[in-house]
Amino acid sequence: MSIRNAEAIWTGTLKEGKGTFKLGSGVFESDYTWAARFEEAPGTNPEELIGAAHAGCYSMFLSALLTKAGYSPTRIHTTAKVHLEAGPTITLIELETHAEVPGLDEKTFQEQAQAAKKNCPVSKALASVEIRLNALLH
Repeated sequence: MSIRNAEAIWTGTLKEGKGTFKLGSGVFESDYTWAARFEEAPGTNPEELIGAAHAGCYSMFLSALLTKAGYSPTRIHTTAKVHLEAGPTITLIELETHAEVPGLDEKTFQEQAQAAKKNCPVSKALASVEIRLNALLH
């Protein structure tokens, strides 16, 4: 299908150094630091980018499943909280999705939401991480 590219450059020591993320498409580039990753300093970090990728992938995959089941989603909004613990290790990702899907019943929605959590490509790539889902149909 496709191969996507990204790059990162890190210069200096762990705590005093800094880095840059850059997407191959050129639509995003950002600096990152130790403080932005492990403290509450401004800037982005790898976990935030993983969260964005996971939320985006999940929303698209849920839309695909719902469309295939005969529904037309109006809006799917997903957030991801990526937990970085000692190690450092990503131990948990909490997805929360809010969906507007005309004519969809709660039972079918929950089934499709869980299937999307299990089968979206980013979830599969993160198979060693616990993923929790709170799915709300509006």
